[in-house]
Amino acid sequence: MEFRAKANFTRVSPQKARLVLDLIKGKRVEDALTTLQFTKKRIAPAIFQLVRSAVENANYLGQEKGMDVDVDKLYVKSAIANDGPRMKRIRPAPMGRAYRYQRRISHLEVVLAEKGTQNHQELATVVGEEQAAAPAKTKKRAAVKKKPAAKRKK
Repeated sequence: MEFRAKANFTRVSPQKARLVLDLIKGKRVEDALTTLQFTKKRIAPAIFQLVRSAVENANYLGQEKGMDVDVDKLYVKSAIANDGPRMKRIRPAPMGRAYRYQRRISHLEVVLAEKGTQNHQELATVVGEEQAAAPAKTKKRAAVKKKPAAKRKK
């Protein structure tokens, strides 16, 4: 089960937001919140609130639908910062001119998922079987001889 939280029209450039979001991708929720508390970027408190909101969404859905949601097993599955609309602004320039610049806005999204022990063991088994089968294919390909390329007429 996945739990989402979105923050639209956040006044930070997506590039700067991605720097902080990359710090928490794949981490457990507890570790992600600790990391965000001690990150010295201006967007970190907003992302902290966003992750806490996603955790609260998980708690609420767990109670509402009667599902067993273990907050200790939640991890940050994905954290995305997309472009929002840009605010066009004008800055005074020498000799009566004006320079245009843009203030960027981003839409932030955090997705939490629950790590299940059975799912990961099944995936590891499937991946292990694929990796065991992969070398056999490469040996067959190595045994096949290639024909020389045909010469072109000039």
